Amino acid sequence: MENLDQSSEESRLEEVVPAGIDPETGEILEDTDAPEQATRETEATSADSASEGDEADPREELAARLRSLPGRWYVVHTYSSYEKRVKQNIEQRVANNPGMEEWIYQVEIPMEEHIEVKAKSRRKVLRPRIPGYVLVRMDMEENSWRLVKDTPAVTGFVGNQQDPVPLTLQEVVDMLAPTAAQAAKATVTEDGQIAVSQAVSTQIVTDFEVGQGVTITSGPFETMTATIAEIYPDTSKLKVLVTIFERETPVELNFDQVEKIL
Repeated sequence: MENLDQSSEESRLEEVVPAGIDPETGEILEDTDAPEQATRETEATSADSASEGDEADPREELAARLRSLPGRWYVVHTYSSYEKRVKQNIEQRVANNPGMEEWIYQVEIPMEEHIEVKAKSRRKVLRPRIPGYVLVRMDMEENSWRLVKDTPAVTGFVGNQQDPVPLTLQEVVDMLAPTAAQAAKATVTEDGQIAVSQAVSTQIVTDFEVGQGVTITSGPFETMTATIAEIYPDTSKLKVLVTIFERETPVELNFDQVEKIL
């Protein structure tokens, strides 16, 4: 009977012993799962941090690619509208002078994409971002300096003619890829050329001007004259002022709903 009571008492004590406690010694048992869980949490945190670090700035990536290329970038002044001719002339002169390709590496014209919007048409045209200038990546020494300076349609290097100062890396990035999106598109080819032609900036231009008189050609105000108050190239719309009952009333119209008064 006494043994039965003792057994019942031991069972009751085991039931009330908290988890993680040795029922015989009362010592706290080590949780073997805890280190593993902590490791998993640490790995997850590290993965998240690495993922955030992968989102690099495209302009910084472009700068890093440019930094790895040989030579420095210099600005050369040209005759007006002769940028493409000068680029071709320098490249041809380098090709015709053996060994000069080891000093003059690349000639670029930073381009800008213009969307010309007229009354009933839109067209894209490429124009130099800085008319009258080209960029040359080169190592400056007597022969390379003279080859560029004496190229037809070149008026000289920008800055000190005898000892030109190269552009800073930041200036080159700003000129070749003015936005982060364009920097992301720029690539370095296998021969070390930076393909900036893929990274042109975009400008929208129209042949309308604020304050210009127009005739409305369609809609409820057809045949009435108006004055352009605002121009919205992105949406091809205009805000014009129409005189109704001796008061100027603003009206929004599409480009193709008006004609300029000549």
